[in-house]
Amino acid sequence: MPNSYHLTAAAISSLPSTLNIHPVNAKARRTISSPGDATGLTTLGINIFEVAPGDKSTEYHVHSCEDEAVYVLSGSGTARTGDDTHAIHAGDFIGYPKGGPAHEIQNTGGEPLRLLVMGQRLSEDVIDYPDLDKRLFRYAGRSNDLVDVLHISPLDAAD
Repeated sequence: MPNSYHLTAAAISSLPSTLNIHPVNAKARRTISSPGDATGLTTLGINIFEVAPGDKSTEYHVHSCEDEAVYVLSGSGTARTGDDTHAIHAGDFIGYPKGGPAHEIQNTGGEPLRLLVMGQRLSEDVIDYPDLDKRLFRYAGRSNDLVDVLHISPLDAAD
């Protein structure tokens, strides 16, 4: 008997999916379905991304507070992590610790790239977009603030 904690392969394949375009990069287009949401997870995001050839899964970024991980289900692509670029294929796993190097994945193959993307869902986070010199401040219950890094003024300890 099925329950909301166990999804069969058939149930996962029939989950609703939505096209999501990253707000700061129109080429970061992914279709997302969420087995994590379907099972009621609230502090752990588990999503299946499908990325078309030539598209990216996200904008090049790094989280200050949240860990992320990616398992390649099918297809091939390129993972850019810091100054390194690696070919990725089905069966590969990538861990992105909070505060680690910035990262992005691009589908460089000829078929859809399917990724199992997992990450924390904290109430607050700071996300840097180094290629854009932007920083996103995310707060629970408030609007997200995207700012130019050049306009951020650090406070001294005495402030």
